[in-house]
Amino acid sequence: MPTVQETFDAMPGKLIKDKAAGITAIYQFDLSGDGGGQWWAEVKDCACCVSKGLHPSPSITVRMTAQDYLDMASGKLNGQLAFMTGRLKLKGDMALAIKMNTIFSK
Repeated sequence: MPTVQETFDAMPGKLIKDKAAGITAIYQFDLSGDGGGQWWAEVKDCACCVSKGLHPSPSITVRMTAQDYLDMASGKLNGQLAFMTGRLKLKGDMALAIKMNTIFSK
């Protein structure tokens, strides 16, 4: 299983460009526990770049444990279920969270 850092490193290559058309967003990730940390991903002009740390004005912030994020990124954990059970907390534009499932491949 890849690490959280490896998962973020791979994120730009998993962007489905035709599905990301018209989306401009900053996704902030705040992951707790082993392997956790903070990363942000900018989706703009059908491209994605990822940086470690905090962005000053994210469009949406995703908070969860690092292990839950890895499980969600690999398809083992359903994002809607994680949200409904409190394992995933979101702040900002909720529509962008839903779009994440369609603009990135597993």
